[in-house]
Amino acid sequence: MHDNAPSVDQSGRLVPINLRQSGPTPVEMLIDTRVRKSPYWHLSHEAGCWRASVYNRMYHPRGYVRPEDGGAMVEYDALVNHVTMWNVAVERQIRVLGPDAADFVNFVITRDATKIPPMRARYVILCNEAGGILNDPVLLRISEEEYWFSLSDSDLMFWLQGINVGHRFDVEIAEIDVAPVQIQGPKSVDLMTDLFGPEVAELPPYGLLAGEVAGCQVIVSQTGFSGEKGYEIYLRDATLHAEVMWNAVLEAGRPHDLAVIAPAHHRRIAAGILSWGQDMDAETLPFQVNLGYQVPRTKEADYVGKAALEAARAALEAGDPPWTHTLVGLRLEGRPIDDYAPDFWLVSAEHGADPLGYVTSPWYSPELGTNIAMAHVPIGLSALGTTLWVHLPDKYADSPGVPVPAEVVSMPFRPSVNPNQREILHSRGLDAAV
Repeated sequence: MHDNAPSVDQSGRLVPINLRQSGPTPVEMLIDTRVRKSPYWHLSHEAGCWRASVYNRMYHPRGYVRPEDGGAMVEYDALVNHVTMWNVAVERQIRVLGPDAADFVNFVITRDATKIPPMRARYVILCNEAGGILNDPVLLRISEEEYWFSLSDSDLMFWLQGINVGHRFDVEIAEIDVAPVQIQGPKSVDLMTDLFGPEVAELPPYGLLAGEVAGCQVIVSQTGFSGEKGYEIYLRDATLHAEVMWNAVLEAGRPHDLAVIAPAHHRRIAAGILSWGQDMDAETLPFQVNLGYQVPRTKEADYVGKAALEAARAALEAGDPPWTHTLVGLRLEGRPIDDYAPDFWLVSAEHGADPLGYVTSPWYSPELGTNIAMAHVPIGLSALGTTLWVHLPDKYADSPGVPVPAEVVSMPFRPSVNPNQREILHSRGLDAAV
């Protein structure tokens, strides 16, 4: 088979993502000026960061504890039992500022931006005209006329600026010098209270608070990427004040066993939190990945992608969805998956059969005592309890070259201490695609 030939039928896509074009490479990767360091990069290195990936064209720390010392599972233990700090400056902040900010934001997100009060945030998605997901940021409304998009891994700024080329809206759109860190874990509220006082403990989910750390101006949000209790600290003028704030947080965290770790993808998978570029992309409709709740029927205002999304919803209700694959949760056998997957591992309906789907985000769950994963599979194989077979690398397979059994299960895989909106809706039976 040609190296670029997809192993799974994805004829419904313009660019099949399962092209066997991910994974490690035998050549040395060139480091040049195309990739940027964040204001916290040298501080992450001082804290022990030994490897990184690239996210939003910035170096992104992906490991502090080396494998011989326990690796990512040691970082996981710090997250679920104590408190952790993550360098997430790769969440670039794109500000929309001006008299028409609310109308502009309402035009580019699927949810109703007018219902977001000042000093509140929301998880949102932005779609292209075909309904494909371009980005799934946290949106912070700082004031009546100011919003920040805290980005996932795609160049949203250029798209937002392109939307407004004709100056339809009276707004300024630009990246600003704001860099966040995440404070996550059960002791995060104690650490944050030491830094900001008792008011921060009263923040509701997605609530915002303006404050200071060692004289540095910040915005605090009660958000995170872990499913644990957590916050984000958005540092203003980050290129000037990164060291002061970072070290102040480290000092305040000493009594609480604060550890600097990488973003905990093993925990976010258990919480059913999606990662753009892994679990979805610009050719993925929200209904395929359990984000139907992000497309409310009640939003009367027009927005980019509305016609396509409403047509897709109507087709789904008629029993003829315009997509072939959907995202499911899997519990799978095999040896514990203890690191990032470098490729999309394939899924078959039967032992020895040709692949029909692919795993996007796998890891081992210590609490559940099993491997878990998100995967795109044909709709007809997505029912809970369906048995599938996953082609794991020999490192994790029970027997080299032999696929391991898996079962389709509900997501999230385990309850979250700090449930996201989809998890809340799921518990109420309200997160269906329609």
